[in-house]
Amino acid sequence: MNEEIRILIADDHAVVREGLRALIETEDGMTLVGEAADGVEAVHKSQALEPDVILLDLVMPRKSGIEAIREIREHDPKARILVITSFAEDEKVFPAIKAGAQGYLLKDSSPRQLLRAVRHIHQGQPSMHPTIARKLMQEIQRDSELPLAEKPLTEREAEVLSLVAQGLTNQEVADRLFVSERTVRTHVSNILSKLHLANRTQAALYALRKGFASLNET
Repeated sequence: MNEEIRILIADDHAVVREGLRALIETEDGMTLVGEAADGVEAVHKSQALEPDVILLDLVMPRKSGIEAIREIREHDPKARILVITSFAEDEKVFPAIKAGAQGYLLKDSSPRQLLRAVRHIHQGQPSMHPTIARKLMQEIQRDSELPLAEKPLTEREAEVLSLVAQGLTNQEVADRLFVSERTVRTHVSNILSKLHLANRTQAALYALRKGFASLNET
């Protein structure tokens, strides 16, 4: 008999939690062990309940989904997290995956896609919505075609680039480096200009490829 998959739902919308709960309760081999209505609760319940798979929204009160992912993974590097969100923007997708999410589904996914993704994540396999998979491939391909930087990055710019690649927001980078958010924005703008990059996602991919950051960083 297959192992029971214990699931935690983290979403600030009650109707979404109710829909996911109803789907899980009708599926053999899956058990709902808890629900969280915000990011802080998601972190606490993941530590207390130790679910096999966490279904996590990205936009939640008190603590964002990306922050929650990072904290959950810091406590348990083996935690398996499936993002379920309405957002497919670059600034959401890559930081979530970099923070440690193994899967990324959009809320227009079918129940069958969701259940299949839960099983894949539980088995340690990544699971991406087709839109997200295409986006990541396009970014990687675009990054490989970029010309070399004409000007080298300063030591501070390299430090900012490394933190951006870890999924930190400008404000989080500012807090980490004890500078203003405006200063970080200026550094990011200079980095994009020097490296001929279009956005933060390309910058993060560039940083990983060129060794400014690694997937093992937290």
